[in-house]
Amino acid sequence: MVKFLKPNKAVILLQGRYAGKKAVIVKSFDDGSRDRPYGHCLVAGIKKYPKKVIKKDSAKKTAKKSRVKCFMKLVNYQHLMPTRYTLDVDLKEVVTNDVLVTKDKKIAAAKETKKRFEERFKTGKNRWFFTKLRF
Repeated sequence: MVKFLKPNKAVILLQGRYAGKKAVIVKSFDDGSRDRPYGHCLVAGIKKYPKKVIKKDSAKKTAKKSRVKCFMKLVNYQHLMPTRYTLDVDLKEVVTNDVLVTKDKKIAAAKETKKRFEERFKTGKNRWFFTKLRF
């Protein structure tokens, strides 16, 4: 079987709290692990998308509308829908398995992930990833 769920691949979550949200694969575990004996992956995604910015907005309002909230989660392959897009954001050293264990590490990793997503949004690349799904 061809492995197409590779790191930096944009996916859409289908089940759970973040259903319908876009995420990017950080690390994949095709053979599973001891506590999760099925194929799964570590994803970092957008919990709250940036709002639309218009020309007459002040700099302060533009900065507020450009904010992103993010999440990190281990997700079963069955609950993902892969897309054709890839996102070249380097999250490999920020988001790891041991980050999800303690609250302090998770908060620190979330802040760093948020910063990297916002930088990517401000460059204007990967516009599709930062728009809310409409259906």
